[in-house]
Amino acid sequence: MNDTYYEFGTAGERWDRAQLFFEAKEYQTAARILRGLVAEHPEQTAQRLLLARAYYHSAQLSRAETELRAVLDRDPVEYYARLMLGRTLERQGRPAEAAPHLRLAAAMGGDLLE
Repeated sequence: MNDTYYEFGTAGERWDRAQLFFEAKEYQTAARILRGLVAEHPEQTAQRLLLARAYYHSAQLSRAETELRAVLDRDPVEYYARLMLGRTLERQGRPAEAAPHLRLAAAMGGDLLE
């Protein structure tokens, strides 16, 4: 498919299109659209989180980790990014690295780990 399709339209139209592809479980297509949006607006947390989720669901775990760390560098108390980073690290077989992120996410969410 021609790459211009992914670049077509306003940022809002591309965001809507990316969400539709994500909801349809077309994670790689959603990621293609979201990469452009994140490049244009790197400060937008929602776009970067959806990109990380698309990467996670399409088993591109190192890319998901990179995006999640970028969110947390900007906003260390972003609960969902913290939780997702922990799960991403677990899925990569790195439970020791995941544990502090999951504990922090649980504390932020009001859950108590035993």
